[in-house]
Parts: sequence; structure tokens; C-alpha cells
Amino acid sequence: MVMTNNTNTTNNTQTTATAPAPAASASAASTAPRLNFAKAAPKAFKALIGFDAAARDGLDPALVELIQIRASLLNGCAYCLHMHTSDARKAGEDEARLHMIGVWREARNFFTEKEQAALALTESVTLVSQGGIPDDVYVEATRHFDEPELARVLALIFTINTWNRIALSTAKVAGEDERVAD
Repeated sequence: MVMTNNTNTTNNTQTTATAPAPAASASAASTAPRLNFAKAAPKAFKALIGFDAAARDGLDPALVELIQIRASLLNGCAYCLHMHTSDARKAGEDEARLHMIGVWREARNFFTEKEQAALALTESVTLVSQGGIPDDVYVEATRHFDEPELARVLALIFTINTWNRIALSTAKVAGEDERVAD
């Protein structure tokens, strides 16, 4: 999945982040058989589920979904994007906010300052190779999250990026929710 025209703002300079083009066509990727990661590496899969659960512990569920949706948009992961927008809707998230996550900088009125700080941090961590984690983004996050909460937000960003990479590399199909119950 290729996402284009996503923006990442660092030091108040706007840049465009584009995911690299896949080596094979999307139709070839969807027909090639891929492994079931959970079955092929059950210990790694269970460890990631545990890490994910520990990351979420004590975080606002709405914030969790915003972070997961933003990272999934940036990574072009349709499987995770579908899953987390569906989860957010089931939890009562406002449809208008879901539509604005991809352009949150232009729609700041839809998000609290704390959510904006989390979204900016999510972008920086997800796109770390494009400029690292700018000091202003990190400092803003520390204004809204105490150390244990910030550590869990970072852990959540790490886990959704890992889940995105698993879903993309194993060709998970959007709309098919294959989660294992905790």
C-alpha cells in the first residue's frame, strides 16, 4: 500500500513523506501466499501482544486509537487502519475526528493539545529516518505526559509500527480482523 501526500512537520517546516513504491504490483502482492506470523512465530507474536497490552495500560483508549490510526496512515497499512478506525467507531469516536486525523495540523480544533502532542510524536517516531525526533516535538510531549505515561505512549507507537510492518509484510487484507483474543 502506498500513501502519498502525508505531511510531517518538524521545526515548523512542512515536508511530504511518501512511502516507497512496492517491488511488485499490488495485485501480485495480494495473490502471493504469505506466512501466518502468529502461527510461524508464536512466541514472538505473544511477546508483541504482551508489549502492546503493557503499552496501552492506563492510556486513554481514544488516544490509543488516534496514535494507531495516524501511524497506520503514515505506514500505508490498510489492514491496521481499517481495524483501528473500526475500533474507534465502536468506542464512540466522533466520525469527523476520524476524517481529520490525516490532516490534524490543519484541523487542530478537532484535537486537544495533548492529542496533538501525541500525534506529532507519533509522526516523528514513525518517520524517524526523515529527521529523528525533533526536540520541540519531544518537549511538547513532556508538557502533556508524565514520564511513565510518555514511556507508554512511545511503547504504543513502537508496537503499532511493528504491527503495521507485520501486516504489510504478510499481506493482511483490510476488513479481515484476525486478532487473537487476549
